[in-house]
Amino acid sequence: MKRKHKLYSNPKRPFDKKRIDEEKEIKEEFGLKNKKEIWKAEAKVKLIRKKARNLIKSSPEQKKRLFDQLNKIGLKADSLTDAFAINIKSYLERRLQTVVFKRRLANTIKEARQKIVHKKVLIDGKVINKPSYIVPIKLEDKITLKEKTASSKSASAEAPKMQTEAAEEKTYPKEGHKDTKQEILHNDTKQEILHKENS
Repeated sequence: MKRKHKLYSNPKRPFDKKRIDEEKEIKEEFGLKNKKEIWKAEAKVKLIRKKARNLIKSSPEQKKRLFDQLNKIGLKADSLTDAFAINIKSYLERRLQTVVFKRRLANTIKEARQKIVHKKVLIDGKVINKPSYIVPIKLEDKITLKEKTASSKSASAEAPKMQTEAAEEKTYPKEGHKDTKQEILHNDTKQEILHKENS
């Protein structure tokens, strides 16, 4: 069994207020589950910059290969300067969760995450349930929401009907049902009459 390696590194200064405030803002803006998702994105950005740094003295063909890889996932880069300029926010913009929200397939960024996790989002007809999935440019126009099946539609239509029937049963007693309070009063009146007749 292969040992899993961490895909990120913890901050060197865990109690740095400026960093904490920035992470909180990013977490809210992109609807992230926790700060680990920020740190994972940071690790990816550092890797891109490292690759660009290693290509400074390389041939134009090798540089173009990196630029093509970045452009395919929506990170525009036509030069090493562009590659170095990629930051965490530009990377998070390419997450499936963000793209679903930006394309107005969800009302809020958090709703976008919920739909993805609940397997309601399709890319080219295939279910993708990872909010962190980086969407390639060529597949961006193929993002759709899963349509409701006939059974789920009928079930959702029956629910309000059943609730209405239940409410009517509570409001209007069934035929033949005796009101306990009225029955007690009737018995008390009958006993008074019999008592007066006997006296």
